[in-house]
Amino acid sequence: MLFNPELCRNESEVESKLIVQYLLPQLGYTPDTWHQEVAVGSIRLDFLAFAAQVLPFVLDANSPLSVVMEAKHPKQNLNNHVSRLRHYLTSLNVGYGVLTNGREIRIYENLNSDVRLIFQCSGQQIETKLGKIKQLIGRESIKNRHIFTELDSFANQHNPKGQFKGVHSMRIIAVYHNKGGVGKTTTVVNLAAAIRKKGKRVLVIDFDSQANTTFATGLVKFDDEEFDDIKESNVLQILQSEELFPISEVARKSNFCDPEIDVVPAHIDLMKNETDLNALDGSRLILIEKLEYVKSKYDIVLIDTPPSLNLYARIALITADYLIIPSDLKPFANQGLVNVKEFIKGVNTFRKQIRKPPIEILGVLACKISTNNQFIKHTLPKRLESIPKRYNLEVMDTVIYDRDDLAKCAERTLLVGDMEVADPISVLDFKPDSTAAQEFELLAIEVLEKIGLS
Repeated sequence: MLFNPELCRNESEVESKLIVQYLLPQLGYTPDTWHQEVAVGSIRLDFLAFAAQVLPFVLDANSPLSVVMEAKHPKQNLNNHVSRLRHYLTSLNVGYGVLTNGREIRIYENLNSDVRLIFQCSGQQIETKLGKIKQLIGRESIKNRHIFTELDSFANQHNPKGQFKGVHSMRIIAVYHNKGGVGKTTTVVNLAAAIRKKGKRVLVIDFDSQANTTFATGLVKFDDEEFDDIKESNVLQILQSEELFPISEVARKSNFCDPEIDVVPAHIDLMKNETDLNALDGSRLILIEKLEYVKSKYDIVLIDTPPSLNLYARIALITADYLIIPSDLKPFANQGLVNVKEFIKGVNTFRKQIRKPPIEILGVLACKISTNNQFIKHTLPKRLESIPKRYNLEVMDTVIYDRDDLAKCAERTLLVGDMEVADPISVLDFKPDSTAAQEFELLAIEVLEKIGLS
């Protein structure tokens, strides 16, 4: 059975056509495991679904196995209903909440005193995203999750010191595409902020001679090259010397987001030093060695790469454990994926020589995507489907749209004396409740899940 959001013209049709006829059956909920128009005190729920049959149902310690589903009119802005859903989940101790107007579907997770957005897609995308939705709130998934929770609880009781838990391991992620203008820097800095807000310790390394990430994280506070305080201490010096310039000395605190992140800046001098650096023995391995010394200091390292097939991009991909390929999905960006794959193939050959496993591709990230409704409805699904078919690359679940808030937060300035300097902040700090901020929060969740740090 297919779902067409155009058929949902009012709240009642969202309830019947999306939730009752499509979503609940697809997620494995039978009529005896969900209830409509549930009244609990002053709270009135549209739908309450249980992973196990509960008749009569009781909202007790077992209720985190259940899902609240709230339907709204297609013209309603879902942002206006998040606080009410938060009240429902936290007051009734329900694990997950679905908020939908048929045009958009969101899933929130109960964090006891608050909720967090863990999934978001348009009504048009529900067919392609159904597997992910089942993984999050499908009846069998929630039942299995409860079993594993009980096993973890049992293990903790019998292993209170945690001696069987894994050793801390820093994850290194490169963000790379050989075509410029696809949203690479925007992805790096806002993903870094989103991951940092989840309590992970983050280091960002700028490998691009254009130094866009260095600017975007607010490290350029000079208006004249005479006052350039980055020239003598940046990623170039890290690569030029095995003994000097450790990462702990070169990395700078950036208040681009709260909490702060650490950033290794880049400089335009990278461009003119590439040939000399290429001639140095072991230049491709220096960053790997220096990151070893800070592996207990950071959970995540994000590397912004140049949009080219040069030495710096090669070093970044040799160093990284994982790769995200941002793309605006336009023809030239898609054609460039052939070059990206060939480049990765060469990098993996070198990694094999140094006994390093192949880089793991987390997927192609749809980025800088138009918010035009007709484009989202007709063109975007076709472009997303073409990536695995034509290039044999997975597409990430999250989509980053081209929104005004992303530009505004990056263009902020600060007046220092009579000098105007850049003062950018992350979109999560600029407008925490904005759709753009929510998209990067979803991206952070997806990335952390894929690399085993969720």
